[in-house]
Amino acid sequence: MASANSTDRHVDRALVRAAMKTPLLDAETELALARAWRNKQDQAALHRLTQAYLRLVIAIAARFRAYGLPMSDLVQEGTVGLMQAAARFEPEREVRFSTYASWWIRSSIQDYILRNWSIVRTGTTATQKALFFNLRRLRALIREDGNEHLSQNGREQIAKKLRVPAEEVAKMEARIAASDRSLNAPLAEEGDAEWLDLVADERPLPEDQVMTRNDDVKRHEWLDAALGHLSDREMIIIKQRRLQPESETLEALGARLGISKERVRQIEQIALRKLKSALLDQVNDPVEAGLIGA
Repeated sequence: MASANSTDRHVDRALVRAAMKTPLLDAETELALARAWRNKQDQAALHRLTQAYLRLVIAIAARFRAYGLPMSDLVQEGTVGLMQAAARFEPEREVRFSTYASWWIRSSIQDYILRNWSIVRTGTTATQKALFFNLRRLRALIREDGNEHLSQNGREQIAKKLRVPAEEVAKMEARIAASDRSLNAPLAEEGDAEWLDLVADERPLPEDQVMTRNDDVKRHEWLDAALGHLSDREMIIIKQRRLQPESETLEALGARLGISKERVRQIEQIALRKLKSALLDQVNDPVEAGLIGA
């Protein structure tokens, strides 16, 4: 059975041969096809337009082979970018489709590399992406004395060129240099311990969960008891203004209760003071607080 690399090379040759057989488009033909697709959804026009620029996809994908991903996958992602370019292209802007499509093709391939180059997210912001894809090239240009890692001076040079902090350059260099490691890999040649054993469990401890549940129950009991000190009208206002996902306006409550919105505001403040006083009484009561038995 053929290896993955030989299969990839076979796919590469087939793609290149098919792309090279497709004639290039002149500006007028390109414009006519783009308009036919945008205005009439002409599938034949879309097919001819994208097939003509498949060689552009292959050329751009070839620039990213050093990242170790299959060329066929890079071309496939670049083709997705080409289709996006065809869907968004505006012929009236008088820009060649190839120029516009290049950006979409490159962006689609770069996003794919960032998703698949490592199981750890390498970069999410535009600045981090630019740093990831330019760091190797710049590092090769300024590496001092053949050192494997950049010096602080080298990091600062790259940071200045890319307009990012030197600390970001150091972090990205470490990410690129480090390889993915399985959490199930053994810690040592002997023994059953794995790297997974060193990963802290961030879930709350069982006793913490019990305490949290008990605290929630106690707070609800206190609130229910405090609400019992309110009059019916105060209860309505507090529930609608403070205990609902979307509070009702003063004006709407005033219309419902037959009072002015200013009066609703006054009653709300009185009710809040009552609740605060009742809650403080319960918190300060040793029996209610659960500090001593009833």
